[in-house]
Amino acid sequence: MPLKDEGPSSMSSGEEQGSDVESSSERCDSMTSASDLDCSRESFTSDCSSKHCSPSSSPPKTLTLDEVMDSAKDLSNLSLAHEITVNPNFRLEMNNLPQDSLWKLVRDNVHKAFWDILESELNDDPPEYGQAIRLLEEIREILLSFLIPGSNRMRTQIMEVLDMDLIRQQADNDAVDIQGLASFIITTMGKFCAPVRDEEIRKLRESTDNMVTLFREIFRVLDLMKADMVNLTINNLRTVLHRNGVEYERATFQSIVDKTPSALEHTTSWIKSALEELQSVAVSKEQSKGQRLVPGPFQVINTAFLSLLMWDCSQRPLPETLMTDEARLREIQWQLQRAQAVNEVLLIVYSTIGGPIQGLSSLSDRLKRMTSVLLEGMHSPSFNLGEALEGVSAQICCELNKSLTERGYPALSPALQDALKGQICSITQRDNPIRTLVEDRVQQYFAALIFAPKPEVKLEQVPAGLTAIKPELALIGAKFNSLVDYNKMVYGPFYADIIRKLLFSNSPPAASAPLDPPQDSVTSK
Repeated sequence: MPLKDEGPSSMSSGEEQGSDVESSSERCDSMTSASDLDCSRESFTSDCSSKHCSPSSSPPKTLTLDEVMDSAKDLSNLSLAHEITVNPNFRLEMNNLPQDSLWKLVRDNVHKAFWDILESELNDDPPEYGQAIRLLEEIREILLSFLIPGSNRMRTQIMEVLDMDLIRQQADNDAVDIQGLASFIITTMGKFCAPVRDEEIRKLRESTDNMVTLFREIFRVLDLMKADMVNLTINNLRTVLHRNGVEYERATFQSIVDKTPSALEHTTSWIKSALEELQSVAVSKEQSKGQRLVPGPFQVINTAFLSLLMWDCSQRPLPETLMTDEARLREIQWQLQRAQAVNEVLLIVYSTIGGPIQGLSSLSDRLKRMTSVLLEGMHSPSFNLGEALEGVSAQICCELNKSLTERGYPALSPALQDALKGQICSITQRDNPIRTLVEDRVQQYFAALIFAPKPEVKLEQVPAGLTAIKPELALIGAKFNSLVDYNKMVYGPFYADIIRKLLFSNSPPAASAPLDPPQDSVTSK
């Protein structure tokens, strides 16, 4: 995306935005006073227990195999329902195995053996129909599965034409009309298929292949039609889940919690870490203000969500309540990681070169695009960031020299090029000041976003120094905010119960939550 006309080092408007974000962040970081705590204690410590809440002193429960399998089934249903609800592009695709995979080799050999046997039987004199009858039985069941309730006439017709007892009798007398049965099957498929499959049906009707090849093609198109039917069901479910998805996901997760005592172990640890972080800030503020400060539940859960942006899944497992969004969260982390690196590179370039390249939006755009492309896939374990940055710095120096000489400026001296390359490559170091600055400003941006009553207003208000990646931040921020809001709606009652017990109980939180959120809810901004 093109940058604004000013270069990254021209930040007058950005500074104003930055101050607004920082002040907003400071308001978000402020603590709840003891008097405020007393007001909310009543609702937060009120009896919100139900049949779903088990006391924290409950003894450990040994799970049976059936309970483990039931929980796994519930988790599968939960993941599928969540994906259908939040991903409008989710659909079933045909399973195309990798070309050199063992599974593909086994599957292809098994299929080849089946069709070879069928061809051998039909070529016998007289023909054998054992394999063909099994084939027709399966086709009949697939066609019947496409019927909607009330399609009695079509069901009767399929059962009459594909009458297995009659076909077996015909086979005994070598009187099976395979061509006629294939024609009926193709015609019936044409009545059931989606318009997108009409061309496939036409090819089947006009096929001049032998019977074995024709039936292989029939099965291929039937597989496509089955996928179409599943995707139609998914679309119908999406409408229902949009109305009832929160309640369904919450109830399904509650059933997992009921069967698995440790189902909220990682979630509790995640929230506890956020609470301890806020409490450590509160201690220093208490010393300066002389009053007791206690984090509020709203601050705790939002601080916990902010920590997800830097979450290392290889070191700590994700909270159980985020498992259905793991892929989306990782994608957000990767996009943010690359955007930050691009911004760091551009800041170094503009602070090092200065005036001769200020205000050249086309140059800024080229440098940004080039850097972003060269850093594609930087989240991959096999990606060598140091080598990539060396390539980035070399390309940038070439681009800068070209731009400078075209406008009558001297090219960069070898010493300046080496200095620029060294600074760009140094952003791999955790304590690099440019890297630290960008990461801190990005955290300010997301803090202002997640704490704002109307986050859409904050999407375009990036802190000073992040102007170059403003479009990317707005897009990533919208995705992250959507993920957080939906997660709060589903799991807010569980979070509220955990925070309540962490704040007001000496015992560890129970692994359960009421289905009805308490009044002091963490599900809203």
